[in-house]
Amino acid sequence: MKLLHLTLLASFMVLSACSILPKSEPSDVYRLPSAQSSASASHGAPQRWSLRLSKPQTSEALNSSRIAVIPQGDLISSYKASRWSDPAPVLLRNRLLDGFQRDGRVTLLSTDDSNFQADLELGGSLQAFQTEYQGTHANVVVRLDALLVRGYDQRILASRRFEVRQPLSDAQVPAVVAGFGQASDQLTAQVVSWAVEQGQKVAPPLRP
Repeated sequence: MKLLHLTLLASFMVLSACSILPKSEPSDVYRLPSAQSSASASHGAPQRWSLRLSKPQTSEALNSSRIAVIPQGDLISSYKASRWSDPAPVLLRNRLLDGFQRDGRVTLLSTDDSNFQADLELGGSLQAFQTEYQGTHANVVVRLDALLVRGYDQRILASRRFEVRQPLSDAQVPAVVAGFGQASDQLTAQVVSWAVEQGQKVAPPLRP
């Protein structure tokens, strides 16, 4: 009987502990909106070199699924009860991959999720992926310090900073998410054009 009493008491304590733990707040999960560009594939010559897309490095604040916002000064926060489907570096890498596929000039593509070897690698540092307020005006800011690297020895061949500021007329989260999609589209178009241009200059020659 004593053993049974202790067992029941332990079970009651576990159930009581479970009931007093704070419940996690439900969140709306947003994906980065699909590319809105209606432009057809590029008419440039197809490239024979391969390209690996890597997730850009970033700060701890941006390397998460939180939707970042800077409401004032240097304070970085996030939208309540809303989050991305993936961390920001993954969202941007995947958008760039989609951009190269839509462009069509570089067809030999892979990502750092695989172990495939490539002639060139596109990576860098994600410096901003957030909403920034200046008074009552808000902008989505996406800033990428891009690096084009040679695959076999990781030598940096080209670098450039890209920044897009997309004004917002609505501060509600769905409108903010749409602004991130527009800003990412603009940045992707710029990065794809630059990377293809640089790749044509520095890609290793084809072996006979």
